[in-house]
Amino acid sequence: MLTGCSSEDPDAGTNGVGKLSPDQIQTKTRAAADAAPAVRLSGTVVTSGRTYRLDMRLKAGGGSGSVTSQGATFGLLRVGEQLYLKADADFWSHGGDTGAAGKLNGKYVKVPQGDPAYKKFSGFTDKAVLLDGLLTLHGKLAADGHHDQSGTPTIRITGDAGAGGTLDVSLQGKPYPLRLVRAGSAGTLSFSDWGKDFTVAEPAKSETVDYGKQLPTS
Repeated sequence: MLTGCSSEDPDAGTNGVGKLSPDQIQTKTRAAADAAPAVRLSGTVVTSGRTYRLDMRLKAGGGSGSVTSQGATFGLLRVGEQLYLKADADFWSHGGDTGAAGKLNGKYVKVPQGDPAYKKFSGFTDKAVLLDGLLTLHGKLAADGHHDQSGTPTIRITGDAGAGGTLDVSLQGKPYPLRLVRAGSAGTLSFSDWGKDFTVAEPAKSETVDYGKQLPTS
């Protein structure tokens, strides 16, 4: 019986990126991620000292999902350039305006592009911006062996022996990134549903509130 050495070769039957240099793996996975029409991203991001838990679906024309921060969960929807924020009355009443909070409860509130919230949250809905900011490991790249993410074999690369982040790249199909541990304890994210399309559409007018040029403080 001829078995060859496939049982000893962790890259047998894979897409082959496990045999590449860490720099080549990072280049390949970035290219695959950029070319994919859609992705689902979930996990935590720490920015400016605040932790955000994300569950977002992203594509070129927009994104949708939920964000949790400081115990409050709100929905984000971006269709083209228009960003909507959907939250309950408690979220909006933090500014003290309970009257406005009641009107905004459960509605898709248009976020004006000049409002600080637009800059703060639109990046969470932008596939290109988010992946560009996340998928770069810092420091000297190295390979850290073969691993497994939810049943999918991966090759792991690290920056500065892990201090600059670690990234697991799929060895099945296209070399998509599957799990990222960010440098400096800045969050851990999982990527799934690569290339799986979804619909982003303007919410119904009856569900939408246009608050004008600036949102109430939240």
